[in-house]
Amino acid sequence: MPARRSAAPRDWDDASREVAKAYFPHELDPLGGGRDPRLTLRTLDLGPVLVGHVGWGADVAIACDYPGAYEINMPLTGHLESRGRHSAVTTSVPGQATVFRADTPSLITHWDATCTVLGVKFDSAWLDREAERVLGGDRVTLRGDLPDQLELGGGRGRAWRQLVGSLAAHLHDPGLFGECAPVREQLAGALAASFLLAGCPEAGAGPLPRPRVVARVVDRLHDDPARAWTVGDMAEVAGTSVRRLQEGFREWVGCPPTEYLLGVRLQRAHADLTADRHATVSDVAARWGFSSASRFAAAYRRRYGVSPAQARR
Repeated sequence: MPARRSAAPRDWDDASREVAKAYFPHELDPLGGGRDPRLTLRTLDLGPVLVGHVGWGADVAIACDYPGAYEINMPLTGHLESRGRHSAVTTSVPGQATVFRADTPSLITHWDATCTVLGVKFDSAWLDREAERVLGGDRVTLRGDLPDQLELGGGRGRAWRQLVGSLAAHLHDPGLFGECAPVREQLAGALAASFLLAGCPEAGAGPLPRPRVVARVVDRLHDDPARAWTVGDMAEVAGTSVRRLQEGFREWVGCPPTEYLLGVRLQRAHADLTADRHATVSDVAARWGFSSASRFAAAYRRRYGVSPAQARR
């Protein structure tokens, strides 16, 4: 589904309904008498994942049970104060994220007037399944393993924040992904894997997969390189977690599995460019799983030093 932008709400009830349609039903309480809402609401729907930019333009409190989904709010400005399952107060400012667990009553005691957030909503059943693939399901219980707050200033937290930000930069472009389901699927999987690795750093650790497990994934990538592979899909083939699969590839292949897949696709595309003179560059890119001709051309130039068109000539 495309990105959406709300119309200016007429009153607080209208503003609350707009946010509830995109995120969750909730109880909204304007604080201190409250001025009229100045709602900011833009969202990008990736199926099981929703990325959004939200601000109320006034001081508010919000009570919510987060039915059926996890919510992670990252302040871009201002601060967000909340009280969760242990009644401890968590205050997040830019560089931090507040994590709200699915089906768990929580109270945002103060969303200040200057605060706008990048919010990411994960369908809970879908994210639980992704956790089994990414982290190893026998050792992970998301409701227990996820922190109340995630630091975004460095490491995996920073990498996840940058990934979300790169998508949020396109919230003004409602036709960006159109009906391209494979692209949405891959983006949703990348957001989930990156978040899980940042939020559960100790889960999924263990011995490296044996070379035959890595070889099984390598064989499948060669058999079907055009498939819209996610790292979760590859880990499922290997029968291990994403973390262990990535470590195994670095140990035995010398690069991450996604980089290896890119190499396979480029090899197939290079062969087609020189053998099939009637196929366009866009045809070749689509044939081997590239989401766009421009991305294919950039990757091709990095690998071969010339553009696909130059290689054909």
